[in-house]
Parts: sequence; C-alpha cells; structure tokens
Amino acid sequence: MSGAHGVLALVHAVALVGLTPHRVRIECSRATGLPGMRLVGLPDTAVREAEDRIRTAIQRSGLRWPQERIVINLAPADLPKVGSGFDLPLAIGVLAATEQIPAASLAGLCACGEVGLDGSIRPVPGTLPTAVGARDLRTGRLFVAEAAAGEAALVTDLEVVGVRDLTEVVALLRGDRLPRESLPTPTEVPASTLDLRDVRGQPVARRTVEIAAAGGHHLLLVGPPGCGKTMLARRLHALLPPLEMDQALEVAAIHSVAGERAPDAPLSLAPPLREPHHSISAAGLIGGGSGIARPGELALAHRGVLLLDELLETPRWILDALRQPLERGEITITRARSRVRYPSRVLFVAATNPCPCGHLGDPRRACTCRPDRIERYRARLSGPLLDRIDLHIEVQPVDRRQLAGAADGESTAVVAARVLEARQRGAERWGAGMLARDLQDHQLRAGCSGRAMSTLVRAIDGLALSARAFDRTLRVARTIADLEAVEVIAPEHVEEALAYRLSAPVGV
Repeated sequence: MSGAHGVLALVHAVALVGLTPHRVRIECSRATGLPGMRLVGLPDTAVREAEDRIRTAIQRSGLRWPQERIVINLAPADLPKVGSGFDLPLAIGVLAATEQIPAASLAGLCACGEVGLDGSIRPVPGTLPTAVGARDLRTGRLFVAEAAAGEAALVTDLEVVGVRDLTEVVALLRGDRLPRESLPTPTEVPASTLDLRDVRGQPVARRTVEIAAAGGHHLLLVGPPGCGKTMLARRLHALLPPLEMDQALEVAAIHSVAGERAPDAPLSLAPPLREPHHSISAAGLIGGGSGIARPGELALAHRGVLLLDELLETPRWILDALRQPLERGEITITRARSRVRYPSRVLFVAATNPCPCGHLGDPRRACTCRPDRIERYRARLSGPLLDRIDLHIEVQPVDRRQLAGAADGESTAVVAARVLEARQRGAERWGAGMLARDLQDHQLRAGCSGRAMSTLVRAIDGLALSARAFDRTLRVARTIADLEAVEVIAPEHVEEALAYRLSAPVGV
C-alpha cells in the first residue's frame, strides 16, 4: 500500500503468552518528523532496543537506513510484546517501508529471530511454539535463523525458511535467490543406564513402581536414609514408554519457551525427568517471574516424572501449591497483565524420611527425635496433598546379605514391557493416550465387579477414607487389573490398591 507517506509494509510475527500464540501485525510506514524510529504497541525493553540493533545491522549489510521518521505499530496494541525475536520482522518491515524489498513479497510472511550488529540472524527461545503458532494462524511462510530451522521444520504444513543474515533475507524477498530446504531435526530415544535389577530386595516397592508407571499414579516413598528410595524413583522413569510424536513436540515446546532446548538438539522421545532441589522456590516449582510467567519444574516435567527427593525438607506452603495442578493436569498463573496456562500432566514421585533424623522404624539405629518434633516434621505434608498421592509405600532397609548377593529382581526391560502392554490395553479400551488416572467415574465403574465395589465401600466406611481416596483407589485397582490382563476389576485388585494407600506412616 502506498500514498502520501509512502509504503505501508505489513509483516506478521507471533507473540507467545505461555504456549498460546497470538498473531502480531507489524505495520511500518514512513512519516513526517525528525529522523528516527517510533515503536508503539506495548513493546518491552528488548523490543524497544531493537532500533539500535537493526539500524547498525542494516547499515553494515550494505543496505540503507532511512534518514526520515519510521513509525512502527505492533498490533494488537494491548498485547505485551516480549523478547528479541521481534528483531527480524521489524528489520524486514523497515526495509519494505523504504522500498528496498517489494512489499508484495511479505504476503503471508511471518518472521522470528534476533538480529546481530553484523546483520546475522540468531535463534531465540520459543522457536518451536512460534512455528506451531505460525502454522495455526495460517501465515504460510516462517523466516527463522538457520540454526533454528531444523527445530521449526518439525512442524508440518508450514514452509520454514532458514536465513543466515539480512543480506540473504533481502535476496530471498527480491527473488534473487531460492530458499534452502529446511530438514526437521532427527528424533532420538536416549538409552537409560539405570536398571531396576540394581535394586536389591524391596519386592513390594518394585511392584508399586511398576503400578505407578503403568497407570501414571503419583507415588510417595517413605523410609530411612540409604534404603533405596531415590534409586527406585529414578528407575521408575526408565519404565515409561517413549512419547508419541505430538507428545514429544508438546514437551519440546515447553522446554523451548523456558530456554532449555538447544535449537539444533534432536527431538527427544524420552519422557522428561525433573529433580528439583528441596530448596526450590514456589516460582521455580510452579512457574512465575516478572512479566509473562515462565514455566516451572512442574510444567517442564509434563508427560514425564517430577521427582521431589527429601520432600519434607520443602516448606509446606510450597508443597501445597502442587494440589490443584496435580489434580487438573495443568497450571494457570495469573498476573496483572497476563494469564498463562501450562500443561502439567506429570507422574509425581516423592521420597522422604519418616522423621528428621531419618531412623524412625529403622531396625539398625534408634530414632533420636522427640514426638513433637516428628509431628511438626510430618505436618509439612498436608492431608489434602497426601490425599492426591495414589500410592504410599514404606521402604525398609535391605538386609546386608541381599546387598552382597546377586540381583534378585527383574530387569527394567522386562518390567517396561509389561508396563507398555498394560498401557496398550487401556488405550484399546478408552482411546490413545488415556491412562487409568485420566478416566471418568463412569468409565471406572463400568469395569468394576459388584464384589470389588462392595469391598471398596466397606474399606471406605472402616478406614474413614475420603471420596477422593475412593476414586483414586479404584483407579489403582484398574491399573493392577490391566497389568494382569484382566478386563474386570476384582476384589483382590481393590485390596492390593488399598494396601498401597495405607502403608506409609507420614501425613496429618
């Protein structure tokens, strides 16, 4: 478009609010007034600083910086624009507004990348979800840094063009050069070196880990130091089957937004494992920060395992922040100017000592803790959070003869095969990706025998369990039945599920 004030150039960009993409129209036009660039539309500091970067880059690339006023509008004006990824579309807009590239070549174009002072284009965090947004917003073409082109090319039905510098961008848009083909980064399933056979003894705990992996059930391991809690928790992760392609992309998008994914890294099909230290803050665990909230460890563990070792060393108010996300499978963080949602379907595994000294119930050493100190220690795990954990297991020290003897349990490969078969049975019955933890009440009851339901009802009355405990016990029983290739939940499945819920001596 042209008129009294010259060309009005239009370039598209994507603004991410969490993982949610929003189309941004970058409108560039020459205007009367003193030379300079005027940015409007709620840009943050990094976007405002783009003027100095792109002016120097344009000049050093042998192109012309206009000696007149350039007004750039980032629409919609009430949406925050964050990060240096807006450098490239801003530079393209300026070049089109000054007629150094044809404005018609920008039709359906979206761009994302940081511009260096030498004109080079650099990748930015969030390239993968930006590419997903560009496809969903039907922009057609996406210009990104060459180093990030493989990551962006993982998104199908989108033309991804990797560019090295502004000179190449101009040549492509003038039609002087054809774009290079951008090949998706390869996928990989990293092999785990952790084998369940390394755990000596602990048959009940091993069985519980298998059930947790098969049904996605949250797990609490309680026992004295050195009894194998952390070993079991880490080996549970190795039992999980590889992610499907769409699941791996979802996980990679979260890590890309957090800046934890290298643009040229292979796409991992392994479920994530996150092990934050017990001194973590609430923002580090749940997500937060200034401006648009970033994902925390909970979201980074999406579709994988979140392991909290030394659980009761974490302050209670931080642990209680997990209540709603564990129940809903997503975390919503609301700020004054933004509302961000991150998925958080995790398998939560917690390990803790039974008391501050760690030796309560340990036959090898006597506990030195006063009763009131034990009570305060256990009070850090609230009843409502404990109620959301499906499996509670007390882990005892291993006999020294078992430690010195040969491995006495099944390998990870054998157990992982059973876990995969159990998950496949559930997928055939309820649909792809559905686990026992995800089922609706009517789906659970439809596969439960009358005798099994009566057993569970009697237990609820006798043990004063909550309605949530009733529901979660039935889910665990469903998983146990699937591991045994049984279609209908029987009383013995319910009894085993109840035994795992009542064995750990922690919680108030």
